[in-house]
Amino acid sequence: MRDSAIRLSADVGGTFTDVAAFDETTGALRLGKTLTTPQRLVTGIENGVGKAGSRFQAAGLFLHGTTVAINTILERSGARCALLTTQGFRDIYEIGRVNRPESYNLFFEKHTPLIDRDLRFEIMERMDAQGAVLIPLDEDQVRKTVREAVKDGVQAIAILFLHSYRNPAHEQRAKQIVEQEFPQLFVTASHELSQEYREYERTSTAAANAYVGPRVQRYLTEMEAHLGDAGFGGNFLIVQSTGGLFDVNDARRSCIRMLESGPAAGVVGTKVLCDALGMQNAIAFDMGGTTAKAGVIHEGHVLMTGAALIGGYATGLPVQMPMIDIQEVGTGGGSIARVEVGNALRVGPESAGASPGPVCYGLGGTEPTITDANLILGRLGADRFLGGEMPLDLEAAKKAMAEKVADPLGLDPVKAAEGILRIATTKMAHVVRWVTTERGLDAADFALVAYGGAGPLHAAAVGRELSIATVIIPRAPGHFSACGMLVADLRRDFVNTWFKPLADASFPEMETIFAEMERQGRDTVGRGQSLTGVEVRRSADMRYVGQEHAVTVELPTELFQKQDRAGIKALFDAVHQTRYGFSVAHEKAEIVSLRSAVIGQLRKPPFEHIAKGGVEPDKEAFRGKRPVYFASTGFVDTPTYDRPALKAGNRIAGPALIEEHASTTVVHPGDSVEIDAFGDLVITLRRG
Repeated sequence: MRDSAIRLSADVGGTFTDVAAFDETTGALRLGKTLTTPQRLVTGIENGVGKAGSRFQAAGLFLHGTTVAINTILERSGARCALLTTQGFRDIYEIGRVNRPESYNLFFEKHTPLIDRDLRFEIMERMDAQGAVLIPLDEDQVRKTVREAVKDGVQAIAILFLHSYRNPAHEQRAKQIVEQEFPQLFVTASHELSQEYREYERTSTAAANAYVGPRVQRYLTEMEAHLGDAGFGGNFLIVQSTGGLFDVNDARRSCIRMLESGPAAGVVGTKVLCDALGMQNAIAFDMGGTTAKAGVIHEGHVLMTGAALIGGYATGLPVQMPMIDIQEVGTGGGSIARVEVGNALRVGPESAGASPGPVCYGLGGTEPTITDANLILGRLGADRFLGGEMPLDLEAAKKAMAEKVADPLGLDPVKAAEGILRIATTKMAHVVRWVTTERGLDAADFALVAYGGAGPLHAAAVGRELSIATVIIPRAPGHFSACGMLVADLRRDFVNTWFKPLADASFPEMETIFAEMERQGRDTVGRGQSLTGVEVRRSADMRYVGQEHAVTVELPTELFQKQDRAGIKALFDAVHQTRYGFSVAHEKAEIVSLRSAVIGQLRKPPFEHIAKGGVEPDKEAFRGKRPVYFASTGFVDTPTYDRPALKAGNRIAGPALIEEHASTTVVHPGDSVEIDAFGDLVITLRRG
């Protein structure tokens, strides 16, 4: 890595691109925010780097989070793909798990595969469940099949052969053949992405990687070329869905690991903030311009999952790999409000994005959004958005609100705007419940850490909906995910399916499996990087004998070294009790898979204390009053404060607005806020 003290990070969202530039020598952190440029995302990043007062040429490390992969799937804008699979199994991908979330809905439509049936090809080969070859791979059939697929315009190939998690030899050979004879194709094999059983989930994961692969490769190639032209000579790392970093060359092959790239960085930042504040439990709530997302820190650990449904439970496609458990909903500042059939008001998931953006941006938007509603209610200052760099058009927002929402519903624009925010609050509260209640956790037991450009505007309302007592707005919330990248570590996650009753499990055999996974991890995490240390975390997927699904249980080193089966069983019972509300101590348990995470720790920017002050904010922090609408009071003259001028120990009673360059925090009547030693806004919500 180039000997440079500058670290750059860029989080590309659907509406804004956020950049953070950290100088390790001086400790200075500079931030830049600019509209995302959908036609060429690199342009938005470059603009953000410039606004942060930095240059690529001066940086030794560039960290990047992007929504390219997830958006490609959600928009169905990926490559034309073919699937090579074991003879007799071409319809696994379409049959799925036969989920029917709406049992009595005659018009329910199940998931739509990313690869059409006529491009799913059966290949003569077969392994048994132990990895022994039953039918050799028909190599000539592989060549002939792919040749025909290429004639049909295929750009990518996904390979899924049964039981390849146990023995990948056939997948490896098939991939080698395709790459040798058709080097222009993007080729992915399921064993490279998932070492777990469940053929449907593995098929879906390989198909998704092939589907996004060509587009992600083009994007990363364009980004690397731009960095080279700009004189960047450092290391370029990508944020994974686990919150860890990995090399850009790994990202080219395993594109699907970037699905929750940006949001994962925000959860990592929340975890580091919790460590600094001594908090064990927190909900990471990120509301940007396009979506709202939530993750959980529980008992000091980020909650992970081994799989996710991309597109939601009803019609989503599974991706089977370790990732932070993040749920999201199409409710962001740019979410469009519309009156539908039957005079029903709907908010999102369609977003105005960066182009044309909300009506008040004056860039051509014609449909009112959540941002327009906030402006009409006085929560945003028309002359203070992005520090005054981007004036907002209040009259245009009122006109659009009246024409598109208020008049059709027989309301005035203010009531219509309030209704939009109430709907948005309910939807965002649901996404928090998905990551808490569905795991057996009570959201009221957590603090809500809110960030993203729009998060502080809505955090108190969402917290009150969930009976949460404390809301924390970190410093630079509008850039929090980009800052989260600066405190992320290198990480590799490994999973190995291993079916064994706990009572018969061989600890030496487990140690051999763990050691091999960890050897691979250590060989890769430190490649080209200067690490401060390497951490290894072990866990196991376990279930009661006779169950279908498993829960993940951490394996503390001391229990493993003592070969304490009773201790491991007790941990499993406790996790099962939390997740499902019951446990059965006398029932036998079995291990399904072994997991290991190898974390290469990087030097992190320190959390700096801010200057101390009195209870009352200094006069320089006060920025006057303006009318702001609250449901409980109507419009009320509300004091506004300049957040950078606030000091540790200052206290402010609601109602109030606390403004900064990329965000505004709303403090409701009856709530109070105190500034802590690190400059975080700690809001205590009124009960009742």
